[in-house]
Amino acid sequence: MLKLLFIGDIVGRPGRDILAEKLPRLKSELGLDFVVANAENAAAGAGITGSLATSILGNGVDAITLGDHVWDQRGWETEIAQMDRVCRPANLPASCPGLDHVIISHRGFRLAVFTVLGRQYVNLKAECPFLCADRMVAKLKGQADAILVAVHAEATSEKIALGWYLDGRVTAVLGTHTHVPTADASVLPKGTAFMCDVGMTGPYASVLGREVKPVIERFLDGMPRRFEVAEGDVRISAALVEIEPAMARATKVELVTVRRG
Repeated sequence: MLKLLFIGDIVGRPGRDILAEKLPRLKSELGLDFVVANAENAAAGAGITGSLATSILGNGVDAITLGDHVWDQRGWETEIAQMDRVCRPANLPASCPGLDHVIISHRGFRLAVFTVLGRQYVNLKAECPFLCADRMVAKLKGQADAILVAVHAEATSEKIALGWYLDGRVTAVLGTHTHVPTADASVLPKGTAFMCDVGMTGPYASVLGREVKPVIERFLDGMPRRFEVAEGDVRISAALVEIEPAMARATKVELVTVRRG
């Protein structure tokens, strides 16, 4: 069996720090073959930079996926063109810079990774994720032995529908964006691992990674405030997928949570 760890949204310095602290040992303990992480919130909770991407990859992550905050950091639209293990959402306009997929390999087994953005409640111009996934799966045929689809979306219905739509055609469909791990990890009937959201790698004593007080105040009076990244109860949240290499099917998927201390 091959083991894939897909790490949920890395949020700010707390998320980056726990990843650097825990991932090397986690790779050894779990016998991981592939590590993929969503890092679209790595820079102070919004976006990513070239130096942060390089640091995250240097800590043992094999490939980085992004989401709707992909262009939040100034200059990243230039830096992303130099990153060969980072992919922006595949259903953004083709004119956008950056790779629409990444292929990583281990022991001769090739894993393709791409992201699709949902279109429900996500304010970024994007192609239909279902049609984009069709196009990407066809494009990657013969180039990879297995495919991981990261679905970065708000609506659980959209994520679940995409999981069923791709069942048997890809090895895993794993969700990000809501920062809250869901209790629906399962292998679908045709062998695709699915989880609606793998959660957040960052501070859980928070509101989705941000300091609690200003978020509550914003809900109460609607006035704009700066939402700083919180620091308490920092965890890694990820999905662990076991893959049967001969058929490229998932045999197991489960939530992995790692706390400090």
